[in-house]
Amino acid sequence: MQHIAFLLLDGYALMSTASALEPLRAANQFRPGSYEITILAGQERAVSSIGSEFPARPFRTTPPEFDLVFVVAGGDPARVTDPALMAWLRDADRKGVALGGISGGALVLARAGLLEGRRFTVHWHHYEDIEAMGGDWLLERRLFVIDRNRYTCAGGTAPLDMMYALITRDFGTGFARRIADWFMQTEVRGPEAPQIASIEARYGVMPPVVTACIELMESHIADPLDQSQLASLAGASLRQVQRQFKSAMDRTMMEVYRQIRLEKARELIVNTRLPLSEIAHLTGFATQSHFADRFREAYGHAPRSLRDKKSPTSRE
Repeated sequence: MQHIAFLLLDGYALMSTASALEPLRAANQFRPGSYEITILAGQERAVSSIGSEFPARPFRTTPPEFDLVFVVAGGDPARVTDPALMAWLRDADRKGVALGGISGGALVLARAGLLEGRRFTVHWHHYEDIEAMGGDWLLERRLFVIDRNRYTCAGGTAPLDMMYALITRDFGTGFARRIADWFMQTEVRGPEAPQIASIEARYGVMPPVVTACIELMESHIADPLDQSQLASLAGASLRQVQRQFKSAMDRTMMEVYRQIRLEKARELIVNTRLPLSEIAHLTGFATQSHFADRFREAYGHAPRSLRDKKSPTSRE
């Protein structure tokens, strides 16, 4: 059982909160005991931006002993500076708790110093707030981003899609689709939406198992899954998945996975000043030399040459 807490800050977004909670509650209906859910707030009731309330446990008197904590922030999260809140979140991180941000929640995590070197996203309304903070933030204008033990998404219905990714990781594609059907959401969006086209638009119509594997690959960049994990979570045998990838894409599943990670690395080289060693780590390569070899094979030049073209003063 995963114990997940939602820390609702004053003015939290009601739709975003419901979109995050309901898939987990549905999962508990179909598979009792899948998730334990705790609502936290600054006091015993959390008040949303439209006046709705949730009964809650005060975070100040609740030890951060959870598997995952989501910070949910609507309104003006840029003004959240509560030292007790920041200290509580840092304590949770020290204890190995995974952290997430919903709507403006990532901005609070960034202010607490908990998103350095991590890819993340935030509601588009808060892009300028992140930029105003200064620093080398790895902000991505995407629906949701999962980078190891950081889970961030935009507001509105975006948490639905992120929770499906989380449920898929825990229980496989088949179970996650059952949850999607329960909410009559006929198309679950991937992490890249809406900034780029869907998987079908990018790759063409694919067998469902191949599409499921690609969705898993795109949400596990820094912590790559192995072939058996991909096949198991997609609800198929490894032999079946390997055969369908070869037939549909004329490449092996791990060749496709490596290309997805290299494309993310190329994007980070062009759009950030991160050292190449850190980019290698962020895209799931064990060493910088291994990353450089695979990059050169894919693009015909070393990653350093792309960085040098971009800026002669880039930080290495």
